[in-house]
Amino acid sequence: MKGTIHKSIEKLVIEKFGIDKWNECLASVGLDEDHVFMINDDIDEKLTMDLLGKMPGVLGITFAQVCDAFGEYWVNAYVPKVYFGYIENYKSAKEFLMGMDAIHVTVTKEVPNAHPPRFDYEQKGENTLLMTYKSDRGLVDLFISLVKGVGIYYKQELKVTKHSEKLVEIKFM
Repeated sequence: MKGTIHKSIEKLVIEKFGIDKWNECLASVGLDEDHVFMINDDIDEKLTMDLLGKMPGVLGITFAQVCDAFGEYWVNAYVPKVYFGYIENYKSAKEFLMGMDAIHVTVTKEVPNAHPPRFDYEQKGENTLLMTYKSDRGLVDLFISLVKGVGIYYKQELKVTKHSEKLVEIKFM
């Protein structure tokens, strides 16, 4: 997984919980407190899963709350600063979500070893979108939290329903 995810997690934890909690998160996965994630680093996915799995215990929140905090932070704080050129092209949550697969392809086209999730789409009426999450990482719950973050960014109420480990339904209210 790319270090940009970890850099965002670091910024989120420091801003919302403090540097001491971030240092505890690092220690929980065997890293020194002076460890620095670089955005283009290739991070072993086991480390990522360990970090996400241990954050609830360190931060005193549930895994779902960790995912929701990350999804909201990634879309509303990190992406507008780091990837603004991509998000500014879309005028609604639905437009952005429909463009996510193309964004992932474009952003990672020249990034060695990048394996972002991919998406298939099916319109189910004007206000419902089915998205198939295609990744071996098994992070559909994190994807759902990112979708919720997109709704917050575009100030649009969304109802997100997980149908399986791959299929998510988004209703635009």
